[in-house]
Order: sequence, then structure tokens, then C-alpha cells
Amino acid sequence: MKRGGQSRIALVTCGTIAEGRRIARTVVGKRLAACVNLIVSPIESFYTWKGRLEKAREYLLVMKTTAKRLTELEQEVKRLHSYDVPEFIALRVSEGSANYLTWLSSSVARRRK
Repeated sequence: MKRGGQSRIALVTCGTIAEGRRIARTVVGKRLAACVNLIVSPIESFYTWKGRLEKAREYLLVMKTTAKRLTELEQEVKRLHSYDVPEFIALRVSEGSANYLTWLSSSVARRRK
């Protein structure tokens, strides 16, 4: 095991599987996330929006990235997302497999020119 250090998990919900796939492919393709898990079973979300209690079927994206790429990842999610205020919550990784965390960091590292 290795300390998580700069590793982060970002949680994002979206309204359709197609939107989730588009966001996932784009952020991994741009090296903003090393991996995105799309939970294809819908979740049920309850929240208030414009003063009303709402309920929605949504799909959860679990994105693995680093602290250095987090701001760019959030900006890209906002750009691609259909919601006015998309969920974007980042959690620190306290520990994980040393090999996995090393792979994660190298997968989102900026390419040298």
C-alpha cells in the first residue's frame, strides 16, 4: 500500500448514459482522468432546485485523477455537461495500491513536448 498523496476521486452525476460516456471518453482522452467508471444502473437523486424538492434518475461517474489536474477536469466537465450546476465533488485518496497510484499519476501527467 502507498499513501494517496495527490490522488483524487471526482464524483459526477449526469442525466443519461450517453452523456456519461461522452464525458468519460473526453476526459480520459485529454488525460484529465486516468480512468472513469460509469455506473450504468441508475441512481435515484433527491435535491432541491429553485425552491422545489426534485427527484431524478441519474448515472454516476467515478473519475480518478490527481490534484494537479482537478481544476482542468472540473472545467471540462462543466463545458461538456448538460446541467446548469453539475455535481463535481473531489475526494482525497488516503491509500491505495502502489502500482495503481503510480499508473494513475503517469496517466494524467502532461506530455512533454
